[in-house]
Amino acid sequence: MIVKHLNFDQLIDNVYQTHSALQENATKAINQNLTIRNWLVGCYIVEYEQHGEDRAKYGTRLLDELAKKLKSKGIKGLRSRELNTCRKFYTTYPQIWRTVSAKLQEIDNQFIPAINVNEMEISRTVPAISDNEFEIDPKVLLSRLSYSHFIELLQHDDPLERFFYEVETIKNNWSVRELERAINTALYVRTGLSKNKEAVIAKFKNQKPAQTIDIIRDPYFLEFLGLEERSEYSESELEQAILDHLQKFLIELGTGFCFEARQKRITFDNTHYRIDLVFYHRILKSHILIDLKIGKFDHADAGQMNVYLNYYKDNEMSDGDNPPIGLILCGSKGKALAKYATSGMDNQLFVSKYLVQLPDKKVLENFIKKEIGE
Repeated sequence: MIVKHLNFDQLIDNVYQTHSALQENATKAINQNLTIRNWLVGCYIVEYEQHGEDRAKYGTRLLDELAKKLKSKGIKGLRSRELNTCRKFYTTYPQIWRTVSAKLQEIDNQFIPAINVNEMEISRTVPAISDNEFEIDPKVLLSRLSYSHFIELLQHDDPLERFFYEVETIKNNWSVRELERAINTALYVRTGLSKNKEAVIAKFKNQKPAQTIDIIRDPYFLEFLGLEERSEYSESELEQAILDHLQKFLIELGTGFCFEARQKRITFDNTHYRIDLVFYHRILKSHILIDLKIGKFDHADAGQMNVYLNYYKDNEMSDGDNPPIGLILCGSKGKALAKYATSGMDNQLFVSKYLVQLPDKKVLENFIKKEIGE
């Protein structure tokens, strides 16, 4: 089966026909069919972007225009954002082509447009389909992971990190929520930093979701800190090291930063709150309040920081001071969420993602191979 060079109308028809045919069979294997559908949608889009007869007509508007046309045909849930995810799914997991053809034979696929199931042809649209050693049998991936699992996994561009979460999800039969919890608490990095890696995994398995707040604050700093390898790190030890080194790091970023407080306590309504770090910038003449967050940025983080800023304006500003500035440092953030969470506020509030090198990859490779019994 070969994907022909498409025009835009054919692209619409391919996606529509694939959606319709696989949706009819959804009662038999809804999750697997949804995964296959989205992989095929990504395949059609990439093929069209590279070989479409009228692709120049749409350019960067392709996904928006495609989403509108599909919506007019009654297909819900394939907005431009979802179409972009389908495209990324296809380019990240090109090896799935090996099972797509066989799966399509199990259902009535006479209405599904042909796809290219030749590895050489796919390699032309997806660079390096590769002999990637960090790769699980696509049959296992499709049978054990739902598309919601894949959406979480697509957050990680590092093949080894993604492979780690694939292996642990399949081995431990994690739900999507459990996988999300592992990612948000940076299980990959924490495992890499500990000598007793099995203990870290075991502790995570036995930990109730409600206790995730007790996990380390942000592992992106760990490699930067140069922490020596130990059997396990407690949150208090990691937080102390992060804060100590972060102070030095920020002070050295440039002139003007003056350290004032760590775990600054403020009190109102008979309740105590603590701000992770407080600096004063002598050039800007403003306090800079810093909040450290593990994992993803959440809109509630912006609300919390806004409270701190309002308190500082009312109680801590001196004559000649400019309003305080809030900075939320987080392991990851959604650009749209950060934008909407901070827009319209009177206060200056910024959300920044920080990155560092990961733990020794060779050590993690060996651990993952051990996990899968190699």
